[in-house]
Amino acid sequence: MYAGTVPYTHPERIAFIMAGSGETVTYGEYERRTNRLAHLLRHEGLKPLDHYALFMENNARYLECNGAGERAGLYYTCVNSYLTADELAYIVVNSESQLLITSIDKLPIARAALLQCPAVRRCLVVDGGEAVRALDDTRFVDYADAVAAFPDTPIADEWLGAAMLYSSGTTGRPKGILRPLPEQPPSQPLALFQFVNRLWQCREDMRYLSPAPLYHSAPQANVACAIRNGATAVIMEHFDPEQYLALVEKHRITHTQLVPTMFSRMLKLPPDVRGRYDLSSLEIAIHAAAPCPAQVKEQMIAWWGPIIHEYYGATEGLGFTACDTAEWQAHRGTVGKVLFGELHVLGEDMQPVPKGESGELWFKTASPFVYFNDPERTQATRSPDGSMSTVGDVGYVDDDGFLHLTDRSTFMIISGGVNIYPQECENLLITHPQVADAAVFGVPNEDLGEEVKAVVQPMPGVTADAAFAQSLIDFCREHLAHMKCPRSIDFTERLPRLPTGKLYKKPLRDRYWQGHGRSRIV
Repeated sequence: MYAGTVPYTHPERIAFIMAGSGETVTYGEYERRTNRLAHLLRHEGLKPLDHYALFMENNARYLECNGAGERAGLYYTCVNSYLTADELAYIVVNSESQLLITSIDKLPIARAALLQCPAVRRCLVVDGGEAVRALDDTRFVDYADAVAAFPDTPIADEWLGAAMLYSSGTTGRPKGILRPLPEQPPSQPLALFQFVNRLWQCREDMRYLSPAPLYHSAPQANVACAIRNGATAVIMEHFDPEQYLALVEKHRITHTQLVPTMFSRMLKLPPDVRGRYDLSSLEIAIHAAAPCPAQVKEQMIAWWGPIIHEYYGATEGLGFTACDTAEWQAHRGTVGKVLFGELHVLGEDMQPVPKGESGELWFKTASPFVYFNDPERTQATRSPDGSMSTVGDVGYVDDDGFLHLTDRSTFMIISGGVNIYPQECENLLITHPQVADAAVFGVPNEDLGEEVKAVVQPMPGVTADAAFAQSLIDFCREHLAHMKCPRSIDFTERLPRLPTGKLYKKPLRDRYWQGHGRSRIV
């Protein structure tokens, strides 16, 4: 999140506002903050192409913790702030992070995680204060204390850095998406910045409202776009539907990005509440990341007008499609036309399928990437000749060239805009002494799009009742973030497995999607 020349030409312009606390940070102050942290990172021995990680909720230090890496040639990994200590430790170790930035709220989890992360030399704790100063562990220091000793001017060797975010996969562990970094100054952004700027008419005087966690790729990218343009971003600490509407009116918001769950929750507000706020400043509202029921989108268009844009793309950056309101209405259910990358819809034989017929989506990759420290899974996403990549999505292209998604071959669950990979939970459930086998998948949820469901085959002699189901849910929650755990558990005498041992999950899942259109609309 590099601010360019704005801190020097307009130092008093507001860079961002924290919605709940009201804390306001100008571009001049933002520049000084990012410079101090960049100096600290160099002092801690991080050189270009090294890695560090962030694990905290949305707060007033989050943006500078990204911005310092972007101007120091570093890879920074923003970790889901709801993960457990074991899950955090895996990502910190896998990403080869040498430094962790966390908050006082997340400190207990971070401390437990770092017991497994010997390569981390320092942990900066935002708002750590006396609680951190009193710790008998020199790795942990208060963030403000740590950066105060460093200059607020740029480091001598600025170089463009970038996020290395983690995506979900089919084998249970998240994977880091590494893109090669060109040796260029941070004032020269990657090509995607100019592309997004043109597509969504970003500009210097826009006011962007971010209602989602900043560890997600889309909110992070959009806030970064606002900062690079010298605009003002309003950051919600957490999403509340009425507060969101009030913020649009208060700050005369022009641009925003949401997930369909947020649409649904705003639509469920009483009519008098929905009508209480002036939303006329809104010019562009973008959504992606999760299934959006057509009825929900139609209601939002009726309420907000033809300002709603949709896109489809993976964190891997294989390709990108988008559509505006008029295009979506003409091709109901589409996620747009391909604007970035070259799409091929292929059958199981890796041959093109006829137009209108579903197949797996492969892209001649728009943005080269590898899964960090995982050549096997990197290779698994590639075509035999290495020219194309896939994340396992399935869809078709209509006669006018608009893409429609129909399924996801990996069975990834998308709940409230969050990607959940069920293999982790399946692997955990099977370790329970009273579980013979388990399957985890997504089932319909009116609010979230999908929720996590488990179907369990108990060991012989085990009573499959509500108490046992609750004990299994509690078992999962002891070891995994709650969002990854089943909300409900059903039981079966035997799970369908192929002779090879592979779990045949589709017939299980499809039972729960009957009456919801296709077996699973994505």
